[in-house]
Amino acid sequence: MQVNRSLDLMRRRFLNRSSTALIGVVAACSLTACSSSDQETGKQQGRLSAAGASFPAAIYQRWFQDLAPQGIQVNYQSVGSGAGVRQFTAGTIDFGASDKPMQAEAIAKVSRGVVQVPMTAGAIAVAYHNPDCELKLTQEQLAGIFLGNIRDYSALGCQAKAIKVVHRSDGSGTTYNFTKHLSAISPKWSSDVGANKSVQWPTGVGAKGNEGVAAQLTQIDGGIGYVELAYVKGDLQAAAIQNGSGQKVVPTNATASRALGSIDLGPDLIGSNANPMHGYPIVTFSWVLAYANGNGSNTAVLKSTFDYMLSEESQAKAPELGYISLPPEVIVQAKAAANTIKE
Repeated sequence: MQVNRSLDLMRRRFLNRSSTALIGVVAACSLTACSSSDQETGKQQGRLSAAGASFPAAIYQRWFQDLAPQGIQVNYQSVGSGAGVRQFTAGTIDFGASDKPMQAEAIAKVSRGVVQVPMTAGAIAVAYHNPDCELKLTQEQLAGIFLGNIRDYSALGCQAKAIKVVHRSDGSGTTYNFTKHLSAISPKWSSDVGANKSVQWPTGVGAKGNEGVAAQLTQIDGGIGYVELAYVKGDLQAAAIQNGSGQKVVPTNATASRALGSIDLGPDLIGSNANPMHGYPIVTFSWVLAYANGNGSNTAVLKSTFDYMLSEESQAKAPELGYISLPPEVIVQAKAAANTIKE
C-alpha cells in the first residue's frame, strides 16, 4: 500500500511539473512564433505619422485603411503641401507628401537627406457650381477668370450669373501646379502673379485644402475654383479646358493619363509639363517625401508601406477614387528610389 501511495505521489508531481513546463513552452512559442512568422513572410508592424498634400488625401487614406489589418498604422494629416514640407523639414513626422517636389535649396535644409517618390497622379479640375452652364474654356478665358477680368458667366456663353472665384488659402501643391499652368498660358498671369504654393490672388475668397474649396463651391451659386478631380462631386461640374494643341478637353482618367504620358520625370523623378499638347492639360504627379537616412527602427515599416502604395493592387484602386494609376515604368523607378532609404 505504501509503495502504491509513493508511486501515486510521484506521478502527480511529474504531471504538475510537465504541465507547467508545457505552458511555459507554449507561451514562449506564442511570443516568438508571431515574430518569426512576420519575419518569414516579410510583414512589418508599426505606427507612422505623416502629413502633407490634400490632393492625394482620399487615395492615401484608402491605402492606409487597407494597411491597418496588416499591422501598419499610418496617421496622415491632410494639411496641404506647404505645411507638410514644413513639418517634414522640422523632422516632426515620419514622412511628408507634396504635389510640388522639393528643390535643391529646400532639400539642403534637411540634414537627413531627402528621397522623393512619386506615389500617385491626377488632374486638377476647374470646378464650378452652375447647373445651367457647360463650360468649355479657352486658355485666355481661364486666365481671365482668375485674373478677375471675366466676372460673369454670360461672357463664357452661358446665362448671366456672377462668377465667384474660390481659391486655396493655405500653401498648396495644387495651387502651385494650377498657377504654373496659368503662367504657361498667360504672360499677364506670369508677370503679375506667377506660380507658387501660395500667391496674391487678384480675385476671390480662400478656403483651406481641396476639401475646403469643394465645400465652399458647393455652397456658392456661381462659384468656380480648382480642385483635384476626385473632389468634383454632387452639384459641381468640371470645365473642359483648352490644351496646347487647341482642343478643349474634359478631365477624365483617360485624358489625364494622356497628358501625364508627356511628362519626363527625369532621373530625380520630379519632372513636369505645365502645358501639354495632348489630353487634359492640368495634371500632376504627387510625391511622398522620405528621409534618406536616420529612419532607425521605422525603416522596414516605411519600406513596407511604400511598397504597398506602389503595388499593382493599390495602384489599381486609383481610377475608382478619381486618380491616375502610375505608369509601369514610373513604378519601377519609384520602387527603386523608395528602396534607397536607410536606418
